[in-house]
Amino acid sequence: MTDDDDGAETDGTAIESRAVPLITFKICVQDSRALPRSIAGWYRGVFANAASLAPITAAQVAVNGAIERVITNGERGMSDAEQIGCAMAAGAVSSALYSPVDLTVIQQQKMGLGPGGTVAAVVKQGGLAKMWRGTVSCAARESIYTAGYLGLGPVLTNKIKEAQPNLGDFASSVLGASLAGTFAAAVTHPIDTSKTLMQSDLSGSKFTSATHALSETYKTGGIRALYKGGFARTVRICGAFFIVGNIREYAVNYKNANLTADET
Repeated sequence: MTDDDDGAETDGTAIESRAVPLITFKICVQDSRALPRSIAGWYRGVFANAASLAPITAAQVAVNGAIERVITNGERGMSDAEQIGCAMAAGAVSSALYSPVDLTVIQQQKMGLGPGGTVAAVVKQGGLAKMWRGTVSCAARESIYTAGYLGLGPVLTNKIKEAQPNLGDFASSVLGASLAGTFAAAVTHPIDTSKTLMQSDLSGSKFTSATHALSETYKTGGIRALYKGGFARTVRICGAFFIVGNIREYAVNYKNANLTADET
């Protein structure tokens, strides 16, 4: 991983920290909770989110790169389908790290404890394995989400630049990120809703599985219930896709320019 990748992750961490109120709003709406009444309440979970983003992003990028090297053997470029497929696999693998973080944030907001106290309370209630409740839903969500920012976002941006060269790089990036982010949010939000409900219900008294959470939510509230908090999440995802995508594009261009300079 390059220094530029590290810089991208640092900036991504700052972005995610600022987006915590959107995450809090989404979780409260999905789980039918009252909204926080204090600023501290809106930012509860910020440490877990910020501290985990860099290692999770690093894992996604590393797995994506490893799969890419296996497929291409370093002898050719990736097709659009291969690029998106690699990103999906990387996202699914990263759920092993992401799922316990999500559960910690959800329970932290529910219990009103710090991250350490929340983890201790969850483990005391159901053992260490309880930290990975909802991982299947998380894997499905992260595979599509990661395919969006590592695969579909760059692919769409490049297609837009080729089709509309007069549009400019900035506008093309905004449009590409918005399309990819909106698609990722629309496809994954019902999955995210089921994950949130499962991770909020640690005892399993309400929901025994992701499909059970989906079916029960649909029965009681229809399709609208599955998309509760969807707008806040879409805004966050589109913004993240655009900012992180541009940081990564800069890093790749910088790296390629240095390689070219070294060869000459």
